[in-house]
Amino acid sequence: MDLSLLAVHFTDISWVLLALAFGMVASFVSLPPMVGYLAAGFVLSSAGMEIGDTLRAVADIGVTLLLFSIGLKLNVRDLLRREIWGVASLHVMLTIISFSAMIMGLGVLGVQYLTGLSLFETALIAFALSFSSTVFAVKVLEEKGEMYSLHGKIAIGILIMQDLFAVVFIAAATGKAPSIWAVLLVLLIPLRPLLMKLVVMARSDELLILAGIALALGGATLFEAVGVKADLGALAFGVLLSGCKRSGELLRALLAFKEVFLVAFFLSIGFNGVPDTTAILIALVLALLMFGKSLLFFLLLVAFRLRVRTGFLASLALSNYSEFGLIVGAMAVSAGWMDSQWLVIIAIALSLTFILASVANSYAHQLYARLEERLSRFERIERLDDDRPIDVGEAKVLIFGMGRVGSGVYDTLKEKYGDRLLGIDSDREVVKKQLEAGRHVIIGDATDYDFWERLKPGSVELIMLDMPNEKELLDAVKIIKSAGYQGRIAAAVKNKESLEMLKQAGVDSVFNIYAEAGSGFANHTTEAGRA
Repeated sequence: MDLSLLAVHFTDISWVLLALAFGMVASFVSLPPMVGYLAAGFVLSSAGMEIGDTLRAVADIGVTLLLFSIGLKLNVRDLLRREIWGVASLHVMLTIISFSAMIMGLGVLGVQYLTGLSLFETALIAFALSFSSTVFAVKVLEEKGEMYSLHGKIAIGILIMQDLFAVVFIAAATGKAPSIWAVLLVLLIPLRPLLMKLVVMARSDELLILAGIALALGGATLFEAVGVKADLGALAFGVLLSGCKRSGELLRALLAFKEVFLVAFFLSIGFNGVPDTTAILIALVLALLMFGKSLLFFLLLVAFRLRVRTGFLASLALSNYSEFGLIVGAMAVSAGWMDSQWLVIIAIALSLTFILASVANSYAHQLYARLEERLSRFERIERLDDDRPIDVGEAKVLIFGMGRVGSGVYDTLKEKYGDRLLGIDSDREVVKKQLEAGRHVIIGDATDYDFWERLKPGSVELIMLDMPNEKELLDAVKIIKSAGYQGRIAAAVKNKESLEMLKQAGVDSVFNIYAEAGSGFANHTTEAGRA
């Protein structure tokens, strides 16, 4: 082992350990670890430290993997929905205009860092502030089991559109014309089946991770070789693999690696300088302006015929500044278009909005319940087909969650209830497949207050819940009870710890999928042995 090489890079490695410590502290107080990484960078900068080559290289890999993962989850069909591309485009444009006007107005008053800015610099700062955090939104939605709810899919779609805007900027930021060989990149499209086959052939976890990293870095290197921004290559290769049957598995496998590499990026942001009092005050003002940015999201979503509930929950998930704003800012600083102190200001503002957004999203449904009457005045009469409150008709049994368990339950009860049996799922694709299979299934959300307000309490005898996590189950049970439902409630869970909690919440029957499946398997095997 070359100990001299280790000694050269030891400082960078020790800084990552410091970032780990700060990240754990942030996590302990229920904040995203990213806030801790930024704080660690500021501490090192205040101690006179400078970023090393190792940390910078790792940070670049983190950004490359981030763009590759965005490409993997890119669904062009979803992005073509007007409420996604329309809201994303209008929001970026209106945010740039309003934030630029505010910055220039404060500059006229003589506020430090805001005076003497050109229109280009002002628009660039506003552009960096127009993004919302993909990392934050995905984390919040996954924890609440709302990734596949309508408001979750709308929020993620808008975030992907914003990320694409950022990628276009990053690609154009170099100011270099691609070489003539860049036209050959179109040949990657017919090579798509081969790339997908490569991923499918990587059967073990370590091979899948290695294939993902190789394709991400390989795509970046290939694009850079023909004069196109490397980050755009990582995104393009992710898009080429987005339809692969293992793309979701690859995305999950790369998630931990991507987050580890991004630690170096967030840590490096702090090395752009130590914030003074004025910088902190400007960051605080920008954090408070997040309320206006969130309100703009809500008004645009409602204008595109989404219900106020959907618009409210989606806008809360988007109520923060973004790591992509930092990436755009870092590009602008390296190109000499923006003072490095602005990168520090944006980083502090981002951290503050993460704190505010974490609290708000933790009480999202409670906040909506309190504000529902005031918000309802913004709702339009016309609504999107998949965002209308659901009328269950004469159904006697409702089955929420039409995955494998829900489908089995439906088929078992079909003979007894016939047309009075109704399956409900929040995923449009799942509903489509169920309808093709001949089952009576509609789009719906068990945590939707409007749904339960429309439901006639006397028409349903049994509600069966097969939902992804405990919190969503508990929220659904509370809403069902508050709606005045008097019938039976049954729930399927995957761990015994949830049994007592759900029974206390009012669930009549709780089925432990793994325990009951194991018991059934054992009984079946012993009975077969006797035969």
